[in-house]
Amino acid sequence: MNDLARPAMYNAWMRIVECERGQGEPQVFDVVGPICESGDWLGRERSLAVAEGDLLAITSAGAYAMAMASNYNSRPRAAEVMVDGDAVHVIRQRETAESLYANERPIG
Repeated sequence: MNDLARPAMYNAWMRIVECERGQGEPQVFDVVGPICESGDWLGRERSLAVAEGDLLAITSAGAYAMAMASNYNSRPRAAEVMVDGDAVHVIRQRETAESLYANERPIG
């Protein structure tokens, strides 16, 4: 809902892969986000060999992922990472809860 709105908004298909292939047979999953709403999904009916706690990667979020991202439900936006062969570059740091309120000032 806040990190990658494209799948829920207009059924965009994003490639989702295991960061490390699990030991078991692949199973079919719906990949959802943390907000627990009907529109908070990233991919439906994906065949993945994963277990609880495993990491997944969305390999191409599209040109508008950060432009459409929001702080819905006071959630900090994710970091942006560029992978170039074996090199990994953080091109935008993950936001913190403190950074969400940094420019707010009390009234009075």
